[in-house]
Amino acid sequence: MATLTIKKADEKRVKALGFLSNKGTDNFSGRVITVNGKLTADQHVAIGEAARKFGNGNVVYTTRLTVEVQGIPYEKIDEFRAFIEAAGLTTGGTGAKVRPVVSCKGTTCQYGRIDTYGLSEEIHKAFYEGYRQVKLPHKFKIAVGGCPNNCVKPDLNDVGIVGQLIPEFDQETCKECKKCAVQKGCPMGAAKTVDGVLNIDKEICTNCGRCVDNCPFDAVAGSVTGYKVYIGGRWGKKTARGKALGKIFTSQEEVLKTVEKIILLYREKGEAGERFAETIDRLGFDQVEAEILSDDILGRKEQILQEA
Repeated sequence: MATLTIKKADEKRVKALGFLSNKGTDNFSGRVITVNGKLTADQHVAIGEAARKFGNGNVVYTTRLTVEVQGIPYEKIDEFRAFIEAAGLTTGGTGAKVRPVVSCKGTTCQYGRIDTYGLSEEIHKAFYEGYRQVKLPHKFKIAVGGCPNNCVKPDLNDVGIVGQLIPEFDQETCKECKKCAVQKGCPMGAAKTVDGVLNIDKEICTNCGRCVDNCPFDAVAGSVTGYKVYIGGRWGKKTARGKALGKIFTSQEEVLKTVEKIILLYREKGEAGERFAETIDRLGFDQVEAEILSDDILGRKEQILQEA
């Protein structure tokens, strides 16, 4: 076995830059950041060229939609970073801070109810980039899903956002036609006719929006776009499913404001080494939810961000 020559201090330094040691070697994988997994064709080419020029030629994709170039020698790290920067790319995605945002393709998917690329890019800019120097108790992961299909598992992230299309049922328009297309098309069984009249059970309905425009008499022709926010999810050695806040938000601005309040609360009240799920368990979900839905914490923002 080859003798490893990289000092632990140097390994730690480059890990902070997004370079992770390749087990049993002096080489590293360079973690290239994407904004929600989306890259231009030219950026793909640049990553491929960087893999051939500085690494072992392999490019792998992580579960968080970042790209890793394997086999980069320690002495080539600076050259690698300079090469990809010319293509508008950077490395990172490690440490006790906001991590790169994961998004599904809800913007282009037939089931997508929100602009997932647009929202995740705003979150990336505001909190991955804007809060880059903000140290948190532990890593903090955010996912944006376009609909209740939950393809990117938003409820297994510290913060998960799920697109909603909330149906507006006009009972007066219902013709009691006995062949309810809304009931037939509801995948959750939330829409049912009772004595010939349609009823949508809000406790069962996931706001997937598949019932909207299904009624030939336009009884469900209207809808409201919404954002359901989960907090405290986590996967790994200890898995926790996030719990939804008791409010469905109706604008990106509300969501961005809410994400900021969550991060501020975690920085203020989380303990070192504690994941957000554990912070919520310790403080109690009801207390955390009340603070998030209030704007009080925004008045302490400057103080919270200045504290060591």
